[in-house]
Amino acid sequence: MRVNIRTMTESDLPALVELTLETFRPFYEGYVHDLMGDELFEHQHGTWEQDYRDEVPTLHYPSAGRHVIVCVADETIVGYVSWKVGPKPRHGQIYILAVAPDWRGHGVGRQLCDHAIAAMKDSGVDVVGIGTGDDDFHSPARGLYESLGFTKIPIAGYLKRV
Repeated sequence: MRVNIRTMTESDLPALVELTLETFRPFYEGYVHDLMGDELFEHQHGTWEQDYRDEVPTLHYPSAGRHVIVCVADETIVGYVSWKVGPKPRHGQIYILAVAPDWRGHGVGRQLCDHAIAAMKDSGVDVVGIGTGDDDFHSPARGLYESLGFTKIPIAGYLKRV
């Protein structure tokens, strides 16, 4: 099936919010919640859905160096990527990549990342960063990023309830 990649529009926001929630629900509810337990999860991520509902509308703000493109198939958004340029000179960051479950493994994420990287390069960026988890849920993302030439930088994060 043919897909089209384009800059997001204001009318895309409801679909982007729902796609974001659909993409990350298994991570938060199926992995992080079990890992942290009820009390710590509630403290750290208890409002994760509302956090995304508030954040997604702020992702596309070109005058501030923030951009979003969407991948559309049959008039349905099947994926999107957001990125930002700066504040470090010549540095960009892919911020959120979300692809609908039925479209994963079909090259949508790769096309979106390729477009974002090319746009950043055209704007003078020399280095692009991207982050993801080291858990099973994020394994496909790590595979994609490594196949795109990104280098994995090991980072450890810890939490302790006091």
